[in-house]
Amino acid sequence: FPCFSSLPCAVFTEQLDAHPPHQQQHRHWAPICSGNPTNRIRGCDRYGCGNFGADRHSGKGKHAGVDVICSDGATVYAPFSGQLSGPIRFFHNGNAIDDGMQLVFPDPVSSPSLPGYCVKLVCIHPIRYHGQIRRGQRLGKMLPMQKVFPGIISHIHVENCDHSDPTHLLTPDVPPLPQRAQDGRWAAVCAGNPTNEIRGCDKYGCGYYGAPRRDGKGKHRAVDVICADGATVYAPFSGQLSGPVKFFHNGNAIDDGVQIRGPEFCVKLLCIHPIRYSGQISKGQVLGRMLPMQRVFPGITSHIHVENCDHSDPTSNLERGKGQ
Repeated sequence: FPCFSSLPCAVFTEQLDAHPPHQQQHRHWAPICSGNPTNRIRGCDRYGCGNFGADRHSGKGKHAGVDVICSDGATVYAPFSGQLSGPIRFFHNGNAIDDGMQLVFPDPVSSPSLPGYCVKLVCIHPIRYHGQIRRGQRLGKMLPMQKVFPGIISHIHVENCDHSDPTHLLTPDVPPLPQRAQDGRWAAVCAGNPTNEIRGCDKYGCGYYGAPRRDGKGKHRAVDVICADGATVYAPFSGQLSGPVKFFHNGNAIDDGVQIRGPEFCVKLLCIHPIRYSGQISKGQVLGRMLPMQRVFPGITSHIHVENCDHSDPTSNLERGKGQ
C-alpha cells in the first residue's frame, strides 16, 4: 500500500491494518442508522418497495440499491472504514433530501488490486464530504424524507458503485436458533415483505405494539405488518379459520378480516379479504389479499393489522427467528 503523504495517509494505512482486505471482504457492515441495529430494509408502501431489484418507473426500471429504514433526523454511521467523497445529488432538483456522499475502501487509485467496497449513501447530510472515516463513526444525519414523500417509510438509499446487490453485507450474521424456536416463528404474512417488517410511524400513528392511540388515551394492542394494497396474504401458521372479522364496523373498503386459531396461537388478521372465512388452512398457504388501505387513509404505510386473540404482543412470533 504505497503512501507518499504524511498524516492523512498514515491514518488510512492504520485503518487498512485494522481491517485487512480479506477480512473487509467477508465481514458484514456496521449498522447505518440509529434505531435500526440490524439494517432492516424498507418493505413496500404506496411509493414502491425497498429491496434490491424492486420495480421502478412503472416496471420499466429496477431499483439499483437497497433502502435501509431510518427515521427523519436520525444519526447516520459509516458502515465500514474508508475515504469520503461528495456531495452526491440523487434527485438533481435541490429538494430537502437531495444530498449524500460516497464511501470507498481502500483507495482505488493507490491500491487498484485490493478487494474492497464502494458505496453511495443518499438522502443523508454528512458532517463532511472529504477525508477518512472509521467504521461505526458518526457520518451525518437522515434528511426529512416525509417532507418530500409524505407517508413513505423513511430510509437511506444504499447503492453499491458497481450496482451490485449490497443486501448480504447489510444483513448481520444470525446464529441458528434451536429447532423448536425456529419452527415456532410464523411464516411471512404478506408478499413483498419476507421478514414481516412492521410499519414505522406516519401521520396516522405508529405500527408497533403498545403505540399510542386515541390521542394518547389508548394503546395499540396489535402489530401492523407492512403490506402493499392488493398484495397476496398468507397464513402465518396452520389452523382453523373463522370470520368475517369487522374492525371498523362501518363497511369501508378495508373493513374485513379473518381469525385463525391453531394449537398454539390465535390471531386476527384485519384489513384483508380472505379467500374463505371457514375451514382449515396450512402455514404459508394463500389466505387472501390486502385491501385498498390508501383509499381510506391516503399516505399511510399500508399494512395488515395483526392482533393476538388475547391481546398479547405478537412481535416475537412475527420476527421469524431474526437476531435481536
